Amino acid sequence: MGTTEAAGGGCCPTMDLLRSEPMQLVQLIIPIESSRHAISYLGDLGLFQFKDLNAEKSPFQRTYATQIKRCGEMARRLRFFKEQMNKAGLSPSTRSMISNDIDLDNLEVKLGELEAELLEINANNEQLQRTYSELLEYKLVLQKAGEFFNSAQSTAAALRRELEVQHSTERSIDSPLLLEQEMTTDPSKHVKLGSISGLVPREKSMAFERILFRATRGNVFLKQAVVNDRVVDPVSGDKVEKNVFIIFYSGERAKNKILKICEAFGANRYPFTDDLGKQFQMINEVSGKLSELKTTIDAGLLHRSSLLQTIGHQYEQWNLLVKKEKSIYHTLNMLSIDVSRMCLVAEGWCPVYASNQIQNVLQRASLDSNSQLGAIFQVLHTKEPPPTYFCTNKFTSAFQEIVDAYGVAKYQEANPGVYTIITFPFLFAVMFGDWGHGICLLLASLYFIIRERKFASQKLGDIVEMTFGGRYIIMMMALFSIYTGLIYNEFFSVPFELFGKSAYGCRDPSCRDATTVGLTKVRDTYPFGVDPKWHGSRSELPFLNSLKMKMSILLGVAQMNLGIVLSYFNAKFFADKLNIWYQFVPQMIFLNSLFGYLSLLIIVKWCTGSQADLYHVMIYMFLSPTDNLGENQLFWGQRFLQILLLLSALVAVPWMLFPKPYFLKKQHEERHQGQSYSLLHSGEDPLDEEHHPSLPGHEEFEFTEVFVHQLIHTIEFVLGAVSNTASYLRLWALSLAHSELSSVFYDKVLLLAWGYNNVIILIIGIIVFTCATVGVLLVMETLSAFLHALRLHWVEFQNKFYEGSGYKFYPFSFALLSEEDE
Repeated sequence: MGTTEAAGGGCCPTMDLLRSEPMQLVQLIIPIESSRHAISYLGDLGLFQFKDLNAEKSPFQRTYATQIKRCGEMARRLRFFKEQMNKAGLSPSTRSMISNDIDLDNLEVKLGELEAELLEINANNEQLQRTYSELLEYKLVLQKAGEFFNSAQSTAAALRRELEVQHSTERSIDSPLLLEQEMTTDPSKHVKLGSISGLVPREKSMAFERILFRATRGNVFLKQAVVNDRVVDPVSGDKVEKNVFIIFYSGERAKNKILKICEAFGANRYPFTDDLGKQFQMINEVSGKLSELKTTIDAGLLHRSSLLQTIGHQYEQWNLLVKKEKSIYHTLNMLSIDVSRMCLVAEGWCPVYASNQIQNVLQRASLDSNSQLGAIFQVLHTKEPPPTYFCTNKFTSAFQEIVDAYGVAKYQEANPGVYTIITFPFLFAVMFGDWGHGICLLLASLYFIIRERKFASQKLGDIVEMTFGGRYIIMMMALFSIYTGLIYNEFFSVPFELFGKSAYGCRDPSCRDATTVGLTKVRDTYPFGVDPKWHGSRSELPFLNSLKMKMSILLGVAQMNLGIVLSYFNAKFFADKLNIWYQFVPQMIFLNSLFGYLSLLIIVKWCTGSQADLYHVMIYMFLSPTDNLGENQLFWGQRFLQILLLLSALVAVPWMLFPKPYFLKKQHEERHQGQSYSLLHSGEDPLDEEHHPSLPGHEEFEFTEVFVHQLIHTIEFVLGAVSNTASYLRLWALSLAHSELSSVFYDKVLLLAWGYNNVIILIIGIIVFTCATVGVLLVMETLSAFLHALRLHWVEFQNKFYEGSGYKFYPFSFALLSEEDE
């Protein structure tokens, strides 16, 4: 299915949706020097679907594989630029400066240079960031470990002074000998402890401490200090909660074990000295380097941002150019090369009305490429079924998509989409009849329609995008819902006297709780729709049930008759007399002998006001067709008519079943008489050889298979006539459910809250009523009615005439590139 936008220069002159556009298989012989221009201009036109003439070749064996690889590499660079822009919080400019002098070779060089520059900036920035993070961690280690050393030294000095005082004043036999020995020992002979400091992730700190204790058998001293803020890890670049640690050990073996454990836990180690003077000096040096690095990093980020902004201004234009070039070379790879004639041969489908446009485009391509030879356009004759192409616009395309979801129409068969534009929203509205709810749907659809340009350019969510795509369907459903709501006289289940006063008046004050016997007719009949007095009476449900059930049968029989009539127009269009006489005629007779007659009885009963029981009439039409109808007789000659219609229905079944297979066999035998000889085709033109395959031999006619197929089709129609008519009763059921739900929400929520005479309860009641109306009636009920209307069209209506065995026309069009990319 195509659209007017995809057609480039406009759609066909007449907007005929009933039959798909007449298509033709065309061969184009294009000189090699003008081939790229020709394909480019055809892509702008968007009315030619190319066939792949090199299907047996792999993508790497095709002529323009190198150019496609180049375009793929450029697309990769553009994706890289977009990722970098997204990371930097930039978006490509939609108002890029358009310059027509961009060449693919120059663009390739420019993209390569920009990528190399951006990669170099990123690498330098990454290295600087890593160094900055390391220095920042080093500063934390110096600060935290320095605090530990300061507190430890002050504590040790105080303890030493205390011991010295105690030693000088209280020297006795109880004084520890080791202390005395220690004080008299040479300081140079003391054991020297080594230290390792660094940072470890906080989540690993407990395990780190346990492993250290076990590996060294407790011969280490570990001190940890919590870093309050998250620290950027130099290796991963992520912000991590860390602890500063310092480990004191003795011996080279312990040191090696500690280093391996640090490496295993991802602990970053930094050197540390216990000299206070050097500590202050190192902290000052690190702070100076950090400020210098910060300045350098900011300058680098500014340069990177300006480079990405420059790329962003041209990104959309470059991206579109690369996509176009890649699609052009993909299409050129589908063409076959005639080396002897130095030309490319293309085959494909196009609408008949587009012939002149395509020839003009090919002529322009020859002029622009300074080719001495023009391209040749010739129509080929083929028995291959053409693709199906409907010219649609933004209003009709959504309805056509409903039909195409069931199956794409066979070439030029009757398109149900024409009738779906009216019948689909109407059947929806029969189930959703409330003009208050219809107004709500209409406002929602108008919101999407008025702002459609803005929404079309945005990336929407799945549900919103689906709703936006069906905005015109929702608008039509809303308009028909308002119409049926006025007929049902329901506004959020409340009746109004919009078209005049009610025809009925109360005979006594209690008539609201009585049957309709308590009402007396005091005025003329209510002019439009259901009289408001029916609402709230005890007879409301039986009356509306009867009305809606009969109305559902009338609508169903009418739509099924429309489907059978369309099968006649299909048969007439394809000159298939067998389907007219042995399918259309018996189907019309069978359906209308039974359910057409039922529809007639309903209308007669409505017009005459008869009390006849239609259930009894239809049942005894089959059980006892010759019995007297008695009080159930609606008109003179009804019994004779019933017998005649019953006999007609019985005759219609074998009429559908037996003649068609025999006539098909006879046609087959006549077609293959005298075909022992075949025509000779001259083989002078090698281009024409592939279009004249040898005629197939005499194929056997499988009569049994055809008869079984016809038997299945007959049984399906006979049973389907009953089941499909019953299926239309869903119109009655859903309409009743919608009305009752709406009434319950109004009576049991809104009116109940109003009766309390309390503002808070009233506000709560209004909120609950609004949420229930929107959530249940405007969302769930809308979806339910939509799906039931969809089923009635796909199964009950379209199976009477619609094959749906075609395939879509997908032209080569640059307008579709952005949609395919999404």
